[in-house]
Amino acid sequence: MGLDPDYRKNSPADRGACAHPRGRGSAPAPRATAPGGSLRPQIDDRLDRAGHDAAVVGHAGPRERRQRLAARRVEENRALRQRQDALSAERATLLAKNEQVRARVEAMIGRLKSMESGA
Repeated sequence: MGLDPDYRKNSPADRGACAHPRGRGSAPAPRATAPGGSLRPQIDDRLDRAGHDAAVVGHAGPRERRQRLAARRVEENRALRQRQDALSAERATLLAKNEQVRARVEAMIGRLKSMESGA
């Protein structure tokens, strides 16, 4: 099975395809992904059909990815610190209540013992 000898003679427009550097047609066939496969080819095709360059619009470079990850980590750290502060305040409140209840129970036990010895 060989290549069509007239393939290089025809321009992309003559073959019914756009002049995309990846050589895709203007309306590529939908791709099925294998289980656990990537959706990136489908996203690339949709962006190409919309007239956008997928390499520029749809996929960030390493620097942009690192910046997004760093920003996400900063936000997560802020949220975790707020959560930790709230939990610490709740713990302090619960410890204070625990001490109050302990004092009440000890007072009740003392009263019961005095009633028992006085009777």
